[in-house]
Amino acid sequence: MKVRNLSFSSRVDTGHSFIWVYQLEDMGYTGWEIVQEGFQTLHNGNLGKVREIRDTTDLKITMHLPFSDMNLAGLNDGIRNEALRQMHRCLELGNEIVELAVVHPGYLSPYGSQFPERAWQTHIGSIQDVCDTAADYGITIAVENMPEMPKIFGKYPDEMLRTLEEVNRDNVGMTLDVGHANTAGAVDEFLEKCKEHILHMHIHDNHGRSDEHLPLGRGTVQWKKVMESLKGYNGRLVTEMASLEEGAECIEYIKSI
Repeated sequence: MKVRNLSFSSRVDTGHSFIWVYQLEDMGYTGWEIVQEGFQTLHNGNLGKVREIRDTTDLKITMHLPFSDMNLAGLNDGIRNEALRQMHRCLELGNEIVELAVVHPGYLSPYGSQFPERAWQTHIGSIQDVCDTAADYGITIAVENMPEMPKIFGKYPDEMLRTLEEVNRDNVGMTLDVGHANTAGAVDEFLEKCKEHILHMHIHDNHGRSDEHLPLGRGTVQWKKVMESLKGYNGRLVTEMASLEEGAECIEYIKSI
């Protein structure tokens, strides 16, 4: 099988240089998802390098908004507002570079666990805020489903559908993370119930128990079935790997199915 809309993403720090990104096209990738974490976070010092990649390659660049220490359902307004400020800044710097940005849902903090509905509404309001800022830059927001872990929103299809309905913005859709869905035993259900909302996909493997981020074919995800169900899908398929070597392994696996 040949996939033309394949992107590579890695949250592992690669140092201050983006030289490695220039290897992606030779490997068979047509896109790069830049993760707003660590050295990859956009700032005035590296913005020129990312623009150069945009201008000197044919890579389609997407963005994963920051998620470490971020909680869009947090009930401490000062901390949540800082998280939103950082996301707004990433979107501002990503203007004219990306057309789509991925965001994680919120989760229940110890305090939020006492007021789960208030935390849910805060989560909705925060995503609306991110969408409204993104709209100013012509960027679409794709909310990502989460792995099976306590107190986090967005693990199951009905919860993701509720999120998208209540956010109610023209520039919002869903990132289907197949590996995350596998930990919840819900890959087929996501593909059935949420297909019309899926704008973007993350692909990695696991054994259904934890979010291992293994190369495709090393876990229990039924990839041939997943790929066959994607008829009509035109979004990116992003391998989220720890290294370029694992990214190359994913490409070879895809060719084999």
